[in-house]
Amino acid sequence: MCAAERDAAGMTAARVAALLGAFGPGEEFLGVSELARRTGMPKSSAHRLTGHLVHEGLLERDRTGVRLGIRLFEIGQLAAARRGLVDAARPYLADLREATRNTVHLAVLEGTEVVYLDIVRGPDAPALPSRIGGRFPAHATAVGKAILAHSPGPVLETVISAGLPRVGPRTLTAPGLLRRQLTKVCEEGMAYEREESGAGVICVASPVLDGSGRARAAVSISGWSNRVRAERVAPAVRTTALTLSRTLP
Repeated sequence: MCAAERDAAGMTAARVAALLGAFGPGEEFLGVSELARRTGMPKSSAHRLTGHLVHEGLLERDRTGVRLGIRLFEIGQLAAARRGLVDAARPYLADLREATRNTVHLAVLEGTEVVYLDIVRGPDAPALPSRIGGRFPAHATAVGKAILAHSPGPVLETVISAGLPRVGPRTLTAPGLLRRQLTKVCEEGMAYEREESGAGVICVASPVLDGSGRARAAVSISGWSNRVRAERVAPAVRTTALTLSRTLP
């Protein structure tokens, strides 16, 4: 994407955010003219963007104007649920960090990538590229593999179909090898990553499961591959994930 395209995309995103944020407490419907006035954009632009937002379910149209759509409520519920997951997990993540002195991650799957909801960095751990809200290819992380192993089949097929790019020195790029490893992860409840996301890094993860046995998230620790012994830290990671699983509704 060139600079001009990035600028245009940024402007569109800002205008969409302005339109959705124009509604005040107790205001159900607003007309396009009022939205244009409140956002400071031309009425033609407000009308065009409003039409797109209605089409996507983010706004709903009525003869008196438009109102916030049900899809926004659904998205908000997902965000609230994840905020609750982070709040519930934080004490356990802190305990795991203290027990291992390595960096602890809480992550969920979004499409073909994991998104880090929380990170508690350890004093003895390497500097990692992960950040809260950041993304990483699921197949190249232990948290990603822990989630994929306990997800419906089509989820894994989507990841494989998108390609398995090499990220670190030992990233799994062969679909067959990834499938075999995930079968083992499903049996053991533990996933491992050895220099697949970056040189010199090892990661041990376990899934956070809901009542149906599907992964809602995963917990992991990451450290130096020449310092962390996976078999020693795995029980602590597994215990943390199981404890958190029991807190889910």
